[in-house]
Amino acid sequence: MPLMRYLPAEMSHNLALLACKYKVFPAPAQPDAQNLAVAFFDKPISNPIGIAAGFDKQGEAVEGLSKLGFGFVEIGSVTPEPQPGNPTPRVFRLFNDKAIINRYGFNSQGHKAVFERLNELKSARGYEGVLGVNLGKNKTTDSPIADYVSGVKVFGPVANYLVVNVSSPNTPGLRDLQGKKELEQLLTSIVEARNSLPANNQVPILLKISPDVNKEDLKDIVGVINKKACRVDGLIVSNTTLARENLKEIELAHESGGLSGTPLRSKSTQLIADVYAQTGGKIPIIGVGGISSGRDALEKLEAGATYLQFYTAFIYEGPPAVTRIKKELSQLLDEKGYKSVQEAVGKNYKNYLNK
Repeated sequence: MPLMRYLPAEMSHNLALLACKYKVFPAPAQPDAQNLAVAFFDKPISNPIGIAAGFDKQGEAVEGLSKLGFGFVEIGSVTPEPQPGNPTPRVFRLFNDKAIINRYGFNSQGHKAVFERLNELKSARGYEGVLGVNLGKNKTTDSPIADYVSGVKVFGPVANYLVVNVSSPNTPGLRDLQGKKELEQLLTSIVEARNSLPANNQVPILLKISPDVNKEDLKDIVGVINKKACRVDGLIVSNTTLARENLKEIELAHESGGLSGTPLRSKSTQLIADVYAQTGGKIPIIGVGGISSGRDALEKLEAGATYLQFYTAFIYEGPPAVTRIKKELSQLLDEKGYKSVQEAVGKNYKNYLNK
């Protein structure tokens, strides 16, 4: 993986994905430490760390990613109709910041192709790991709500959880769906569609929010998800940011798109703590943004996350990052006297609140 830094960013990503798809990388030699075991909603997994959406957009490398030691895998974003996404170049590596800027724009093979791939994975190959599907809307759609409802109907039967992604900065108008009125209409339709599924009609729905929301926006979002008709089962905090503070790669910092990696870490952790405080710790949070060490992972847990995801550190370091972060997290849990991941959740959230 380090050698791939000499290749164009998107080519490097595609090669890494192919390596995972064809299981080029060996599985970890040791099983996960017992103190990392958690229940993902009602399904036991050996560790709380998943690969975030965006790496495997088309659901091609699920088995390979699981083999690397991720506790769960999230694919997508998937749109109803195939679309190419934004013009290239659309991915930029900020090496000195350990960050990435991307403006992929929901490049997707569409519901039909991705569903067939996942259905074969589950039914023919018997895949039993936790699989999440991140849902997006087509760029030119006339009805965003219909796009998300379609995703629920298509992927509800094969997914362990579904993600409503209204927080990517790379699709025009998408973040507008986080507005109070728009979000209420969207989630009401999505929850209704989930409840009406002929099979798996309790599949958890998670809402992925932007790190760029202000306090009023967050208050509105929490108010909406507290209503019975739009009550989601969890939140993913957070997506990429449009902020560009204190970056060393000055030239690349001017590229448009969402920033991920180390510069996002503190911002996403603060938002996790804010969400945890506003929801009274009653809604599970997947914490994502800038995790590249066990210390980063523990910080997210203590701020209020129940589960974790990372992406950028995987792009830079490859599979060793998965094993290293889990090992470091397990040791830190021991050192701080936590017998399990669950014991650490929210224990320090007040220290991270955005004051």
